[in-house]
This record gives sequence, structure tokens and C-alpha cells, in this order.
Amino acid sequence: MIFLLLLGVPVALGHLYLWRRLVVDTTRPRTLARRIGTVAIIGAFLMLMSALVVTRRVPPEYGKFFAWPGFIWLAVLFYLAIALGIAEIPRRILLKRVAAAPVPVGVGAEAVEPVEVVPDPSRRLFIARSVAIGSGVAAGGVVGYGMTQALGDPQLLNVPVTMDKLRPSLSGFRIAVVSDIHLGPLLGRSHTERIVRMINEQEADLVAIVGDLVDGTVAELGEAAAPLRDLVSKQGSFFVTGNHEYFSGHEQWIAELERLGVNPLRNEGLTVAGGIELVGVNDVTGKTYDDGPDFGRALAGRDRNNPVVLLSHQPVQVTDASSHGVDLQLSGHTHGGQMAPFNLFVPLQQPSTAGLSKVDNTWLYTSRGAGFWGPPVRVGAPPDITMIELRSAG
Repeated sequence: MIFLLLLGVPVALGHLYLWRRLVVDTTRPRTLARRIGTVAIIGAFLMLMSALVVTRRVPPEYGKFFAWPGFIWLAVLFYLAIALGIAEIPRRILLKRVAAAPVPVGVGAEAVEPVEVVPDPSRRLFIARSVAIGSGVAAGGVVGYGMTQALGDPQLLNVPVTMDKLRPSLSGFRIAVVSDIHLGPLLGRSHTERIVRMINEQEADLVAIVGDLVDGTVAELGEAAAPLRDLVSKQGSFFVTGNHEYFSGHEQWIAELERLGVNPLRNEGLTVAGGIELVGVNDVTGKTYDDGPDFGRALAGRDRNNPVVLLSHQPVQVTDASSHGVDLQLSGHTHGGQMAPFNLFVPLQQPSTAGLSKVDNTWLYTSRGAGFWGPPVRVGAPPDITMIELRSAG
């Protein structure tokens, strides 16, 4: 309810703004066009709210009929509001320029300034309709482009990371990092199959799935996740929870991933390749479920001569990672902002939006993720699968 309230209020205000600019400003009072436009805006609002509510309560095969139109409209609403907002200043300037000639009071020396300026109604409509059409075309173009990015193949990135403790014999060790797959009503088995195929083609030494695999229960999405059993790597596949696992029945998903041959790391670690400490901690959301991160437990017994590679869903955990001597943290969660300009707001919560950075002595790599949440749209933040190549400093 809190989630719906926090999202529902701005969504309602957004629809009210669109109604003013796209319906009231572009139609004459008490006309059929205005009535139709008003009904369309109300219907769009209800469609969007249905996507937010119904898809959480029905199986994905039914939820997709609400999710596709509702979430696409959410993206259109967002970019329409931006386009119309940007157009506010030129719209107001044009309205002043087409104002009707002022009516003076008095003549000669007794003449005074006009008492009123009344815009020409037909020109006012023309400007409002032109702005509405232009904004609609711009928003539609951005959303259309964003959908091709979100629904297309993830970018395959190669990122080298130099580690002081890495033995020269392990230089070149490659970790396939994928996050935020977000199986659900819009992304199913074919999405998983594509990701597995792309990872297997790289012949990685190790596969790391760093959270937010699913948006639904095992009963609903078990078949969609099943292709993960086909992942192939020399040292195995590993998983840590993201916040969405805790909304989807994390205990059942842990058991299901074990069945599929993907090894969950729940505040625990192991030595891989004879010289790399691989560690995984639970997502911070797990604190609400008495299943939060525990770095002390996860790092207990590690060989301090070996570099530590940490799997942690949220980049914000890098502060704890650095204080515990972690050499490299692999994360996701941010989606790279997913839809610009949201990328500008990610730093308010997370130390990294995407890519490789360094916090104290700890390298932090943040994946943009291979899926999406909500709108099937990515603008300025294409999906990715990353091959991390560890390199020795020696």
C-alpha cells in the first residue's frame, strides 16, 4: 500500500498535467473531443494502476496482458511530461506574441495603456495542438528507441581489473557477471535462454549472478528460470540475493537455484581456482527478513594472501566491503538509471551508477543489468553482461 501510494500520487498528478496540456488546452469547452480526451486520460491512469496492482496478484501468463500496455504507458507518460515541461517556456512566449492587439482607453493626450490583452482563440489552439503533437512525437520516439534497447540483446562488455594479490598464474581469470535479469510478466524463458547462450559463448571461468533474478514465485517462474541449469563454466555458477528475491519468496528460490546447479552464497565464501576467495553476502533488504548481510561470517577463515572477490547486489555495501579488506565487489541493482534522467538521481542512494570505480582500496564494478523493472524501456542505459578479467599486478 505504501508503494502504491508513493507511486500513485505522482502518477495521478502526471495524468492531471497531461489532461490540462493535451485535452483542455487543445479542445474547445463542452465538445465531444474534450469528453473523449478526458475519458482517455482516465482510462490510461486506470490501465497503469492495473499494471502495478494486478500483475502482483495473478500468474505472469495473465499479468502480461496488464503489464505490457500499462508499463509502456508509464514510460510514455514520463517522457511526455518531460517534453511538455521543456515546451512550457516557448509555448508561453508564442502565446504572448499572438495576443490580440490591445484596446486603448481614451484618445490623444488622454490615451492610456491597454487595459487587457486577449489572445486569439484560434491561434491559441493552434499553438497548444502543435506543442501536444510535437511532444507526443518526441516521447513516442524516445520510448520506441528505449524498447529496442531493453528488449534487444544485452551488450557484452569486457572489463579488466588489476589486483595486487592475484597470482601471476591466475592472471586472465574471467568472471561473467550478470545482474537484474528480472524474470516476470514481461521477461520469460526466452530471455533466460538468451543470457545463458551469451555467457556460455564466452567460456568464462566463473559465472556470478548478483541478484534480482525474479519478480515472482518459483511456482510462477520456475520454468522461466530453468535454462540456468545449462550454464557452463570451469569453476561453477554462483548467486546472491537481491531485494526482489525477498519480495518473491527467497527461501524457495534459494532451493530452486541449488536444484538448477547455481550455488547460492548466503554470507559465505570459498576458495576457487586455488587462489581467489569468492564471497557472497545477502542483500541489505534481507535485514527485514532476519536474513541480512553478515561480512564477518562471510569472510571468516579466508586466506589473507588471496584476493577477495565479493558478490553483493547493491553497490552501497562497498563501504563495509572496503572496511573488511575486499579487493573487488561485483554488484548490480541500479540498472544504470534505466531511463534517463533517472541516472542523475542514482548517486543520491548508491556510490556508483554503472561501470568500474574505486572506493578506498576496493574496486567496485556495477552492472547495468540484463533485464528491466517496470517499463520495457532503457534510455541511456543499455542492458549488459560483463566479462571481468582479473589481471595480476606482478
